[in-house]
Amino acid sequence: MISNSSHSKAYLGVTRSAKERRWIEQLDVRGVELAGAIAQSQGIPDLVARVLVARGQDMDTAEDYLDPSLKRLMPDPSTMTDMDKAAERIVSAIVKGEKIAVFGDYDVDGATSSALMTLFLRHCGCEANIYIPDRIFEGYGPNPDAIDQLIDQKHTLIITVDCGATSFAALEQAQARETDVVVLDHHQVGEELPPCVALVNPNRHDDLSQLGHLAAVGVTFMALVAVNRLLRKSDFYKKGKCTPPDLLAWLDLVALGTVCDVVPLQGLNRAFVVKGLMVIRAHRNLGMSALQTVSRVSGPVSPYHLGFMLGPRINAGGRIGDAALGARLLTCNDQEESEHLAAELERLNKERQALEQIMLEEATAQADRQVMEDPDCVALVTSSPDWHAGIVGLLASRLKERFRRPAFAIAINANHEGTGSGRSILGSDLGSAVRAACADKLLVKGGGHSMAAGLTILEKDIPAFRQFLNERLSEQVKEARALDDLKIDAALSATGATEELVNLLEKAGPFGAGNPEPVFVFPAHKIAFADVVGQGGHIRCTISNNSGGKLKGICFRAADEPIGKLLLDHRGQSLHIAGTLSLDHWQGRPTVQLRIIDAAEVTA
Repeated sequence: MISNSSHSKAYLGVTRSAKERRWIEQLDVRGVELAGAIAQSQGIPDLVARVLVARGQDMDTAEDYLDPSLKRLMPDPSTMTDMDKAAERIVSAIVKGEKIAVFGDYDVDGATSSALMTLFLRHCGCEANIYIPDRIFEGYGPNPDAIDQLIDQKHTLIITVDCGATSFAALEQAQARETDVVVLDHHQVGEELPPCVALVNPNRHDDLSQLGHLAAVGVTFMALVAVNRLLRKSDFYKKGKCTPPDLLAWLDLVALGTVCDVVPLQGLNRAFVVKGLMVIRAHRNLGMSALQTVSRVSGPVSPYHLGFMLGPRINAGGRIGDAALGARLLTCNDQEESEHLAAELERLNKERQALEQIMLEEATAQADRQVMEDPDCVALVTSSPDWHAGIVGLLASRLKERFRRPAFAIAINANHEGTGSGRSILGSDLGSAVRAACADKLLVKGGGHSMAAGLTILEKDIPAFRQFLNERLSEQVKEARALDDLKIDAALSATGATEELVNLLEKAGPFGAGNPEPVFVFPAHKIAFADVVGQGGHIRCTISNNSGGKLKGICFRAADEPIGKLLLDHRGQSLHIAGTLSLDHWQGRPTVQLRIIDAAEVTA
């Protein structure tokens, strides 16, 4: 019912767009018929039903999809390997009043996981302290020195969140000093696991829960459900130390971490985000509300705001400042301190943006050379001794988007050792490639999941690593790029892009990884206005149809790209325009805006 791209006719005859993509229609004839039946049975517009069908829904699943329920979608946490052991040890620490350390990663998933666990423990009367390692000096995950420091501070239980599953040396140090560690993680791991009381990770080989799509904050939430259940059974709350916590009130943290870790917004993840957005809009977390203020978020918070406005600011602390700032902000219960922390993250984010712009120019030049020297290369590996290690992940992401292939960016230090980060395209497993490179001794260390990975590498080994990736990922990337057609949900006119339509489409959301935003084509619309705005090279434009309807649009970071040049060169002329719709709440008035993602010339 979803059209097969290899056999589909090019939509509007577009076989090579500005982004060098073929356009095809999402649904075949049977899919359109099914959408009609769903529209009638659910009382929703046909266009919304088409979006549902294009995302894999049918008559049996559409009703539940339109109303994702945590109660229905969340399995028993005990289905995850080691979950019961983890819950029992955490409950024991709570009941005994032990001093607990929460050791997290320095990204948004790590910050939200750390905040979620800490808020729960403090609610239960525990002394819980967050430790986030310095990205530059300590690197990812627990290390023996940090473990020693936490034990010396009299912590008797260490809970790692979004890390720890591959930290052998650190966990062996904890074992040697007779201190318990509980690991809550979601990254890919090998069959050998480090020593600990419990290692909960839906991606470990002996876990049958089928929850491998969860972000670490989702795993942490599941763990707290299990802990809360045991506390209730033990009559802990009845003894009067505290009231049972409202776990649903912390779904704002789960939503933020889930969106920012770019895990698929399907099933349980989608329910987490739907319910979490409701909590965020109620402004229950002081730190998150302060962050919305400095980010100048207008209108109801959406996944876009989480991923592109709040998330980067929390990440800024881990990239170029104090790695623990984000977690501190999200656990803060003082208004003045929340505002201070949010302002500091805003300052660091601006500094990060300036650094990124300088580094991106060099990274793009390196990538251009690699593609020119070998047009068939399937993976890009860039590096420089002048780059900040905290920003390489952003460079990798930008390169991946621009060149539509997996990309790594590596910062080289004075000891000729590189810290790198990689991002992949759908269908190419970067995490397994990095683990294989570790096994071949090409890397000092590395890990990750299919879409993102991190590594440490000696500078002299970078050429060999680049060759290794191009050989290992060759078939995966070629197949993924061959299937990388732009799938069109429907054609619209500027007149038909209304506020009512955008609100109706939210029934199929929230949109993000694994549940992509609907893509609409505006056939043969005139570029009534187009100009470059902002330091990022964005292009603002207005498109119009023959009946006089007008629609404002924006194409991000496009001024130096083929699509940007096409828009600017066709002012006053017609193009086929493809993009997604949203509401811009500037100055409190919602107006429909088109985010342009592709364009093509109109052929006779």
